[in-house]
Amino acid sequence: MIITDSDAIDQNALQEMIAEIDTGARNPIGLIPKKVLFFVPLIWTLFQLWYASPLPFIFNVLVFNSSEARAIHLAFAIFLAYTAYPTFKSSPRDYIPIQDCILALVGAFCASYLFLFYTGLSERPGDPLTIDLVVAVIGIVLLLEATRRTLGPPLMVVASIFILYTFAGPYMPNIIAHQGASLVKGMTHYWLTTEGVYGVALGVSSSMVFMFVLFGSLLESAGAGNYFIRTAFAGLGHLKGGPAKAAVISSGLTGLVSGSSIANVVTTGTFTIPLMRKVGFSAEKAGAVEVAASTNGQLTPPIMGAAAFLMVEYVGIPYIEVIKHAFLPAIISYIALVYIVHLEACKLGLEGLERKVTKTLNQKLLSFVMSILFVIIIGGATYYGLGWIKGVAGKATIYVVSVLLAVSYYGLIWHACRVPELESSHEINELPDLKETAQAGYYFLLPVVVLMWCLTVERLSPSLSAYWATMLLIVIVLTQRPLKGFIRKTSGEDFSFKKGSDELIDGLVSGARNMIGIGVATAAAGIVVGTVTLTGIGLVMTEFVEFISGGNLMLILFFTAIISLILGMGLPTTANYIVVSTLMAPVIVELGAQNGLIVPLIAVHLFVFYFGILADDTPPVGLAAFAAAGISGGDPIRTGIQGFGYDIRTAILPFLFIFNTELLIIGINSWYHLLVVVIASVIAMLAFAAATQGYFQTKNRIWESLALLLIAFMLFRPGYFWDKFFPPFIEKPSTELVQVVEGLEPGAMLRLNIKGEDMDGEEYTKALMFPVGEGKTGDEIINDIGFETRNEDGKILVDNVVFSSNAEKMGIDFDQEILLIKIPSDRMPKQIMFIPALALLALIYSLQKKRKAALVAT
Repeated sequence: MIITDSDAIDQNALQEMIAEIDTGARNPIGLIPKKVLFFVPLIWTLFQLWYASPLPFIFNVLVFNSSEARAIHLAFAIFLAYTAYPTFKSSPRDYIPIQDCILALVGAFCASYLFLFYTGLSERPGDPLTIDLVVAVIGIVLLLEATRRTLGPPLMVVASIFILYTFAGPYMPNIIAHQGASLVKGMTHYWLTTEGVYGVALGVSSSMVFMFVLFGSLLESAGAGNYFIRTAFAGLGHLKGGPAKAAVISSGLTGLVSGSSIANVVTTGTFTIPLMRKVGFSAEKAGAVEVAASTNGQLTPPIMGAAAFLMVEYVGIPYIEVIKHAFLPAIISYIALVYIVHLEACKLGLEGLERKVTKTLNQKLLSFVMSILFVIIIGGATYYGLGWIKGVAGKATIYVVSVLLAVSYYGLIWHACRVPELESSHEINELPDLKETAQAGYYFLLPVVVLMWCLTVERLSPSLSAYWATMLLIVIVLTQRPLKGFIRKTSGEDFSFKKGSDELIDGLVSGARNMIGIGVATAAAGIVVGTVTLTGIGLVMTEFVEFISGGNLMLILFFTAIISLILGMGLPTTANYIVVSTLMAPVIVELGAQNGLIVPLIAVHLFVFYFGILADDTPPVGLAAFAAAGISGGDPIRTGIQGFGYDIRTAILPFLFIFNTELLIIGINSWYHLLVVVIASVIAMLAFAAATQGYFQTKNRIWESLALLLIAFMLFRPGYFWDKFFPPFIEKPSTELVQVVEGLEPGAMLRLNIKGEDMDGEEYTKALMFPVGEGKTGDEIINDIGFETRNEDGKILVDNVVFSSNAEKMGIDFDQEILLIKIPSDRMPKQIMFIPALALLALIYSLQKKRKAALVAT
C-alpha cells in the first residue's frame, strides 16, 4: 500500500485528527470568522516574539512582567479554545456560533483581568473586591470548559476534583482531610495570585514553550520535516528493514520539530508506514514501529516537548543541565528501537530498498570516517571559531557572526542548488541518493546550530535562544525560494518571495494554533499545583503512599508509573507531567532518602516524564496508535499493544536511572568514565532488546533470553552485585564530622544519615548528600553547607540552619541528630562486573552463531 493522491479521503481524515487534537477542528467558511482564526493566532505569535525579544528593554516600550505576560498568554489561549474548538463533535464546524463568540470574549477578559487591573490587585492582596471574586469564579468555570473542548474531559475532571478537595476538606476521609478553604481564599489563590492558574506551569508556557513550538512550526513550513524524512530514508533505506529504521531516525529528527506524538505519527507515517508495508512488515508492526518512534520523539534533546522547560523551573537547574541528563537515555532508547527493527527484519527475512549504486566495504568505511570527521570539524569550527571571534571582536561579535551566518547561508543555498529540489509528495518508490538528498537541505541545520550555540556556549535563556534561532529561521523561510530562483536562473511561483511570505504567515499562525492546547493545559494543571500549595496535600500524599507501599521504594516507583500511564491516556504529556510530578516527585525523593537511597530530583522528574509519554501508545486509548492504524489499515488496539511491546525498552530506563544515576551523566568523573558508561549502556540495551524480542543471531532458547536479561541488568547496574561483596561506603561516627569534612576535596559529596521527628512526633531516619565547598577548617566547611552542630552527651545535633542554604533545601532541620557519616571506601571499581557479563554475552553469541550456520546449511 502506497498512499497517493487517490487516497485524499484518508489524508483528510488524518489531518482532521491532528486538528481535533492539536489545532482545533473548526474551519469556518465565513469571511469574518476565518479572519478571526487567522489574525488572532497571528497577533498572539507577534506578541510572544516581542515578549521574548530584547526589544522591549532596548526601546523601553511595552515591557511586560511575567505575571502580565501569563495573563495575556492565557487570554489568547482561552479565546481560541472557544472559537477554534466546537462544543461537541456534533457542533457546527463551518461557522462560529454566537454563544461561542460571547464565551470567548468573556473568557479572554477573565484571563486578562490580572493584566488589566494589575495595579489595583497588587494594592489589595488578600482583600479582593466582589467583582474580583465574580471574575475568578467565572474564569475558573470557563477555563475548565476550555480544557474539556481542547483536551477532552480527563484533565477537566482532575482539576475539578482538586477544586472540590480544596473546599470540602473537612468532609473528606480522615487520612486526606484538612481544614478547608473559604471561597475568598480559594479563588484568590487560584485566580488572583501566581500560586494557582498563573503559576510556574503557565509561566513556562508563555516564556519558553511558545517559542520552541513556533520554532518547530516554522521549520516544518520551511520544509525541514520533509528533508529529515528523506535524508533518513536515503541513509538507511537499503538496510534490512531499512524503511522501518528510517522511520525511527526520521521520527526522532521530526521530534525536534513537533512536540506532538500524534502529529509526528501522521507527518512521518504517511512516508514510512506504506514503505514498511512494501518491504514486508505487517500493518500492525509497521504502525507500531512508527508509534514507538514518534512517542519517543519528545525524549530527544534539545527540545523534548514542553515538559523539559517545566523541569527547569521545578527542579531548579539550567536548561542545558536538563539536556545533559536526558541525552544518554534518549540515545540508547533510539539505538535499541533501530536494533528491534533489525531483529524483526531478520525474523521475517526482510530486505531494504534497492540501492542505485553498491559501494565496496572500503568505500563504506571511507564514507563513514569522512562523515564523522566532517561533523567533528564543523562542530569544532563552530565552537572554537565563534569562541575565538567573541574573544577578539568583543561587543562587535554579533555583527561579525551575522555576516558569517549570511555568507554560510548563501553558500549552503548555492550548494543545494547544485542538486535537484526535494520532492514533497508522500510517495517514495525508490531509494533517494544520500549525497544529493543531504546536500539539498544543509542550510536547515543553521537555525539548530544557532539554537545550540546560544544555549550551550552563550548560556542565554531558553526563550531568548529560541528567539534568535527563530529570527534566523524567519529569514530562511522568506528568502530560500527567491535565492534559489536567482541562483538557478529561473522564476515562477515556487521561487517567488510571495510563496515564502505565505509559508512564513502559515507557520506563524500554525505555531499559535498548536499552542492552544498547551496554554490551556498548563493553566488547568496550575489548579492542581495551587491545591497542593493551599491544602498541604503533598505531605498527605507522602504518608498515604508510604502507607500503601509499606515504605518500599520499588512499589512506590511502580505505583507512580501506573498513575502516569493511566492519567496519560486522557491527559497531554505536559499536563500529566505537572500533575504527577507535583504529587509524587517529593514523595519518591523523601521515601528514597528514608530507605537510604539519595535520588536526584531530576531523576524523579524524568521518571514521570517518560511514563507520561508512553501513555500515548498505551491501549485502549493510545491516540498515536489510532493515527498509525489509520494509515496502515491495521487494528488500532493490536497496533498499540505491539507499540507498547517495542516501548518496554523505554519503560525500564526510568527504573534503572533512579538506582544508577550514571545513566543521567551524574557522578561521571572523566571522559573515559563517560565512554565506559555509554558503551556499557548501549550493549545492555541491545541485550535487553534481544531478550524481549526472543531473537539474537537466531531464535532464543528460554535460558538464553533469561541470560540476556541478566547481562543487561549487570551492565546497567554493575553495583548491585558488587556492593554485596564490597560495600561502597565506610561508616564513620558523627563525632568525627569535622575531621571527615576537612579531608574532603572541594566539590566532593558529604553523605549523612540523620534522625528527626515529623509533625506528629514520629521518628524517621533518612540519608542526605551535600556538595562540599571551600573552607580552611572543618567548621567553616560545615557552615558553608548551611548548618551548625552541637555535642550533647556524645550526640551530634543540628544547632542552627542557614536560611535558603543547601542544608535547608535538602531537609536539614533544628535538633535533628546526625547518626553517622558515609565516606567512599577504597575498593576496586564496580565495572569489573562487566567482564563476566560480556563473557556470557560472547558465549550466547557463539552458540547462536553455530546454530544459525547449521540452520542455513540444512
